[in-house]
Amino acid sequence: MEMPPGSAEGEEDTSQQHPQWRRKAQEDPAPHFRHPPRGAPTETVELGGKPDATSQILERPHELATELAEDSKCPGSASELREPLQASHLWYCPDGSFVKKIVTRGQGLEKPKLGSRCRVLVSGFPVGAGLPGGWTELTVGMGPGRENPWRELVEKCLESMCQGEQAELQLPGHPGAPGRLTLATFTQGRDSWELEAREKEALAREERAQGTELFRAGNPAGAARCYGRALRLLLSLPPPGPPERAALHANLAACQLLLGQPQLAAQNCDKALEREPGHVKALYRRGVAQAALGNLGKAIDDLRKVLAIDPKNRAAQEELGKVVAQGRKQDAALAQGLRKMFG
Repeated sequence: MEMPPGSAEGEEDTSQQHPQWRRKAQEDPAPHFRHPPRGAPTETVELGGKPDATSQILERPHELATELAEDSKCPGSASELREPLQASHLWYCPDGSFVKKIVTRGQGLEKPKLGSRCRVLVSGFPVGAGLPGGWTELTVGMGPGRENPWRELVEKCLESMCQGEQAELQLPGHPGAPGRLTLATFTQGRDSWELEAREKEALAREERAQGTELFRAGNPAGAARCYGRALRLLLSLPPPGPPERAALHANLAACQLLLGQPQLAAQNCDKALEREPGHVKALYRRGVAQAALGNLGKAIDDLRKVLAIDPKNRAAQEELGKVVAQGRKQDAALAQGLRKMFG
């Protein structure tokens, strides 16, 4: 049986999702993670995901801060009993996904890192957030449930908290009562750049497997986050890095095509092809992305390269036929316009 370019084991088949790939590209906020040490590779990973309440960039962060300050003056509030809210009580997540208001300051300077096991009191989040209520244990960067964007927000907040700190999270699109976190204790963790190469590769394999599972379950946004985390781990390894990077870039591109982000998909295909010039799936997906962007000539070139490598590739044959037909329609429309202008 013939298989399309995205159906091989370990990577995704998106050849049947063409209508969604034609959506206009949407830029997403860049994910937040710790800065690597000097000298670490600086290649960036473009992620995908439809904007929602947990991933939108705050358009008016200072107005939100003002609202939080006004909330602290309400009669009977805990903030009123302590002291008026100061600017130092607010912390803006660098990617703009939330503002943290410190209700009770913690002790010391240490904060949770990758692998830290945190004892946390969780309350006030929406019922459908999928977060455990009451006291629970969360391991930063590990464990089940990390495909949940709310869990990702909680981890970002925990990485900014000290032991004993109590904080409220205000999110864009959720003007109601904020979620609240209390960090009781946590174990010592490590930044990703402190891990040994074999540990990074093992974590990257786990993220890739989780991403593939989410993709097959119809969750390309969650899969994109997993593939992005895997790539960030591998990018911190000495060059040239493991060969899995090409497949991860191609898989991330598959997610971005489904999310209507052809520009990002084309960029990730470029990165995959820099490492493996003959990567069939990356060539095919870049061709589809270029067609969605209106670059029909580039799309035809990529799809013909796929067929030169795999002449029986049915998905590439069908896509090439569609792109050629689209090009002919454009040429005919242009010719008709010129005849009207000069006829």
